[in-house]
Amino acid sequence: MKIKVRSIFKLIMGLFLAASVLLSSSCVSQRKVKLLQEKSKQPTTQFENTKTSTYKVKVGDHLYIRVYSVDPKTSKFFQTDFPYLMNSTYQYLNTYLVDEFGFINFSFIDKLYVKGLSVLEVKDLIQKTLDEYFKETTVYIKLVNFQVAVLGEVNSPGNFTIEQDQINIFQALGLAGGVTDYGNYKKVKIVRQSQTGSIIEIVDLTETKILESPYYYLMPNDMVYIEPRNAKSWAPSQFQYGTLVAFISTILLGYTIFAP
Repeated sequence: MKIKVRSIFKLIMGLFLAASVLLSSSCVSQRKVKLLQEKSKQPTTQFENTKTSTYKVKVGDHLYIRVYSVDPKTSKFFQTDFPYLMNSTYQYLNTYLVDEFGFINFSFIDKLYVKGLSVLEVKDLIQKTLDEYFKETTVYIKLVNFQVAVLGEVNSPGNFTIEQDQINIFQALGLAGGVTDYGNYKKVKIVRQSQTGSIIEIVDLTETKILESPYYYLMPNDMVYIEPRNAKSWAPSQFQYGTLVAFISTILLGYTIFAP
């Protein structure tokens, strides 16, 4: 009987040891999932990353343009005294399309060539043209088709329309519901359009250096891809302790019944 009890005890210890090894091997180090870690001994509290819009207007872009004026006649000419809703649907329906030749037809100005200009440069161009005919006007312009795609190991992947003028990578991940437990923060791919094709940049979200990266702020049509980690992670709350206990109990019961 003593031999049998000793054997059962060894079996229990062996099973718990195997479960401990399994749990420890499947858990992920905190250093792999914590964001914005400071690698140097002296933490830095300020990071330089001046947002400058380098996006160049392309054929097919939709530009929302609105002219404000203190002069009622000028205001009425551009219909800025009409009530309106500042939502994405309204703005999209009241946009100026950049045609296949790079022009927009804006009001009485006829055609303006805007392809290859930044949004700010288009604003200055329209403002300069209006100043030749009107006084005290202010031009507001926005790129309506500012969209980014977030794919991979995120909770709600998809294509998102950005309402504000800029968005950083963490805000984009927030729109996608955050990264799943299997996402690799250290190898996040950003696909960005260039003049000759596409650029793929790999960034590490666990380091504070991302705050100084030119890819911290996303640009229109950027695609963010979160790769899965090589091994699936198991958080303590995810580990099926009930299943483990039931498994051990079954083994012990079978051993007790059929052991000689």
